[in-house]
Amino acid sequence: MFEKKPFTKQEEERIIQAIKEAEMNTSGEVRLHVERHCTGDPYEHAIEVFEELGMTQTELRNGVLVYIAMEDHKFAILGDEGINNKVPNDFWESTKALMMNHFRDGRIADGIIEGIVDAGKELKHYFPYQSNDQNELDDDISYGK
Repeated sequence: MFEKKPFTKQEEERIIQAIKEAEMNTSGEVRLHVERHCTGDPYEHAIEVFEELGMTQTELRNGVLVYIAMEDHKFAILGDEGINNKVPNDFWESTKALMMNHFRDGRIADGIIEGIVDAGKELKHYFPYQSNDQNELDDDISYGK
């Protein structure tokens, strides 16, 4: 666990607001999970975290996990099978590149925020927001080891 959270209260609020904004564009559900370390492949570990967070429980299987290992400078974006069955294989590459531009400059929170908002815009094409949409997953940031 983090002795001190990696984001200020204001950054956390901005990130959570970005999640809410992204979810207003799409019926997809977005979560952010942050850990200090990831010793292996971040995508493979994100799959485990995805399961642990219960993200496969959405009705349309349209959950998205943004996973960040802060101290190891690793991250991954993972979509559930409902998303992966509809989008091209390189769907997340532009979002990841956008985030990396901020990360290189040390603006981690800004990169996460822009990536989450971008993900919502991109998902809108495949999973448009519906008037009866329910928030199926918690919008809060989850923290791990």
